[in-house]
Amino acid sequence: MEGDDGRPGHHAEVPPPADREAVREEYLRRVIPEFTGHQVDAVTWTTAHGDLHWANITRDLHILDWEGWGRAPYGYDAATLYVYALLTPEAAARIRTELAPVLDRPEARTGLLTVCTQVLQAQDHVDFYAELAGPIREQLAHL
Repeated sequence: MEGDDGRPGHHAEVPPPADREAVREEYLRRVIPEFTGHQVDAVTWTTAHGDLHWANITRDLHILDWEGWGRAPYGYDAATLYVYALLTPEAAARIRTELAPVLDRPEARTGLLTVCTQVLQAQDHVDFYAELAGPIREQLAHL
């Protein structure tokens, strides 16, 4: 598929829906400072899958499980893939490189902080999140 810029695989961004939220603004403004110590400045909203982790991507790169899609901070889906890979440093480095065009943009900071916060908030209830807590804290030190 050719996108608006003429390059294969690039397409116009779908505007964030007004009636669907994958992440609520009130939530991120409250919990990001509480769990990360970082403040939320301006938020750039975009359309997101909302639950884009490795169990929702098939081998042929089909994306499954769309019931949670909606408005989320820019970079939220890319940040989810990256953060969930932190326990495998080689995979995380590759994902970070491949998704750099998204994750390196200043507006992606809130998306990354949101994913880190969600994991830290649930670490006492989900073993995988508890394992991710250390690597996430290392990431937060560099934001």
